[in-house]
This record gives sequence, structure tokens and C-alpha cells, in this order.
Amino acid sequence: MAEKQVSSLPAKLINGGVAGLVGVTCVFPIDLAKTRLQNQQGVQVYEGMLDCLSKTVRSEGYFGCYRGAAVNLTLVTPEKAIKLAANDVFRQKLSRDGHLPLWGEVLAGCGAGTCQVVVTTPMEMLKIQLQDAGRLAAQRPVPTPAQAAAPGPAPTLVAPPPPRPSPPPRASAMGITAELLKTKGLAGLYRGAGATLMRDVPFSMIYFPLFANLNALGREKLGDVQARAPFWQSFMAGCGAGSVAAVAVTPLDVIKTRLQTLQKGAGEDTYKGIVDCTQRIMMREGPSAFLKGATCRALVIAPLFGIAQGVYFLGVGETLLDLLG
Repeated sequence: MAEKQVSSLPAKLINGGVAGLVGVTCVFPIDLAKTRLQNQQGVQVYEGMLDCLSKTVRSEGYFGCYRGAAVNLTLVTPEKAIKLAANDVFRQKLSRDGHLPLWGEVLAGCGAGTCQVVVTTPMEMLKIQLQDAGRLAAQRPVPTPAQAAAPGPAPTLVAPPPPRPSPPPRASAMGITAELLKTKGLAGLYRGAGATLMRDVPFSMIYFPLFANLNALGREKLGDVQARAPFWQSFMAGCGAGSVAAVAVTPLDVIKTRLQTLQKGAGEDTYKGIVDCTQRIMMREGPSAFLKGATCRALVIAPLFGIAQGVYFLGVGETLLDLLG
């Protein structure tokens, strides 16, 4: 059966929001591992994704893998809704007689990636601080049981050394937001906006045209009416296009993560901007550093966008609006 895929804007927003919530819940621990691996410079706390997740569970508990998830779950609804809805709107506007050329698909993806940065930048900014806190804590020296049980020093007239500073209190999204707004203003939440734009626009330019073509394989089209893709095809097309686009822009994601990380570990570089960050990573860590977290990123993005497109094409938003109407 053929049907024309035209949805209302509210339905598109609902679909994008539901898809984002489901997807993030499923893959957030892998995203946390990606952030921690990308931020490693000198001290190698983690040897890989599985090592990072196992150490996180041992030191922070199972829910430690979801540090920063509340920020994502709160803001992923508008972020994914804007991204998917904007792409759909741009595709409809750029279509001529039901046909969208490749340049139109790329331009629509570019527009979608640009629109989402308004929400993505502060979301990523807060999420990264919370995700990376466990890695920074793991770098701090921990006294051995023998040191902890050792008796205090003998009485002496010499003044005792100053006590070691206690570890900083556990950060929260609200605390970070308040501090950034107080010290940097609104611009503090949009630190790394240029790097985010540099990552998300190429991602969308690759993802959306590739997804549209994979999703259209084997589907009959009469005029501007095309058969709706089955769930499995939308899901697999989203996974395939997402993984390709994710790996392709991983170097840009590494730069963005490094720029947005406020707290650095001992001996780790701070950066003045995109060019400075790129040069320092290349000189001190080599070209392979630009692919840190590439496997994690593919494992995050593939199911995230597979679920998103599956929900989108299943028409969850349309069904919900029909029930409410």
C-alpha cells in the first residue's frame, strides 16, 4: 500500500522527542565511556570502552554510568525534535514535484544541523562536565589501607604540614549552570558552540541524505506518493547512516569534547580555540588521538538514530494526537 508521508509539525516534534528519550536511555553508558576516553591525555585511566564501564561500575555503582543522563533526558526531546522536524521541513520546501535532488538533501541536512545547535551546545556542555567527573576523581591518589591505619606523628614542636585539600563536592547540572551564568553569562553555556556547529552540520549533511536513500531502497513510488517503510527498514537505515556519519565526524567530536571540558586532570592541556586544540592534539598525541572514542560513538549513534527513525516512521506522534483529538 502506498501513502504520502506528510505529518503535522506537532506530530514531528512528538516523534523526535519520544525517539530521543528511548534512544538516550538505551545508549547513555556508552556515551559516558566515549567522553571519558576522548578526554584522556596523559594518565590513561581506562584502556577501552569495556574497561571504562567496568571501572565505572566498581567505583561509582551502576548508576554512575548514567551521570549526566538527567541533562540529556531533559534536553534531548527538544534537540532531537528540532533536528528531525527541521530536516523534514527543509526537505519539503526544497522538493520540486515530489523530487529532491542530492544537493537538496545535503542542504536540508545542513539546515537541520544548524538549527539543533541552539539546544545541543548547552546540553553537551553540562553533560560532559558530569560525565567526566568520575575520570578526574579516579586520577586522584587514594591512601592505601596501611597509610590510613598508620599512627599519627609523634608530638613535635614543628608545625604540622597543612592538610590535603578535600575532594571537591559532587557537581550538579544546576550548580554548573548557575556558576557559568554567574561568571561567564549566557555565553558560558555556549562554550564550544563553533566546534559543535562544525561537528553537527557535517554529520547531518552525511546522515540525512544517506538515511533517505537507504530507507527508500525497494520501495515503490507513484508520483509523489511512496510506500511507508517498514519499521525494520527505517531502523536499519538509521543505524547504518548513523554509524557512518558518526565515525566520519569523530575527529571533530574529539575537538569539541576537549574544548567544552572545564576541569582538566593533572598535566592535561587547556585550549584557546579550535585551531589551538587541533595543533596541540596533533603534536602531543598524534593523529590517532582524533579517533578516540570512535567505536563508542558509532555504538551510541547507530541505535540512537535507528530508534529515532523507527519511531518517526511508525508515526507515534500521529497516533498520540489522534487519541487526544
